[in-house]
Amino acid sequence: MTKETVAIYWDFENLHASIFDTINGSGSYPKPANRNRQQEVLVDVQGVYDFATTYGNVAINKAYCNWHWFSNYRQSLLKCAVELIQLFPPGPLAKNGADIKLSLDAVEDILRFPHISSIVVVGGDSDFIPLAQKLKAAGKDLIGVGCKNATNRHWANSCSDFKYYETFALEPQCENCEEDIETATVKDAAELITKAIKQIALRNGDKWVLKAAIRPVVKRLDPTFDESNYGCRSFADLLKKHNDQFQIERGQHDHLVCLIE
Repeated sequence: MTKETVAIYWDFENLHASIFDTINGSGSYPKPANRNRQQEVLVDVQGVYDFATTYGNVAINKAYCNWHWFSNYRQSLLKCAVELIQLFPPGPLAKNGADIKLSLDAVEDILRFPHISSIVVVGGDSDFIPLAQKLKAAGKDLIGVGCKNATNRHWANSCSDFKYYETFALEPQCENCEEDIETATVKDAAELITKAIKQIALRNGDKWVLKAAIRPVVKRLDPTFDESNYGCRSFADLLKKHNDQFQIERGQHDHLVCLIE
């Protein structure tokens, strides 16, 4: 069976600006006093990354921005192994050109790496419509992600699948979070499984998910995951160990699992 592989491309400032405007009012971000300063953490980087893993293993993860103003995102970007592409705007009022550079890189990457099966583009700009046409013509699944208040509907309709950012930004962000990645403790098994089920359910639109689909997503969320770390011989045993959180029923071809609310 062919392994599904994903490439993620972030128009990072576009997403950050959309969230900023949602909080502070439409048109707030472009004002120099708001834009030309160190930005607080608003984007749930982990939430977007986790969603992308439901489509396959993440092989490419590039984010485009003038990173001079976004150093507070350092920890969350490092944790998700995001490659930062630095862009310098040609003038104080000019667009940063992220959509152009992003589109060129995406087309070049699918030519260089034909094993890429799905492309996730994070941004709501209508300028991505020609990219959508090229990627779908090349036989790639294109998944768009953007904020409800700032996504061009024609861009959303041009994607193979489109998700609004607000539907899977599941956890609030901590400003200037200084968690040390190297000393982070092993994630709780139930927490990982819960996150995987939520992401798969969001993608499929059904709270019941196939048991066989859960473990690969858990493994992408945490490559160190192993049932033996939790005293279990199999993934099924681990689910049963947490039967107060997960409900299991027999399906047509595989067991189905959902969260107990």
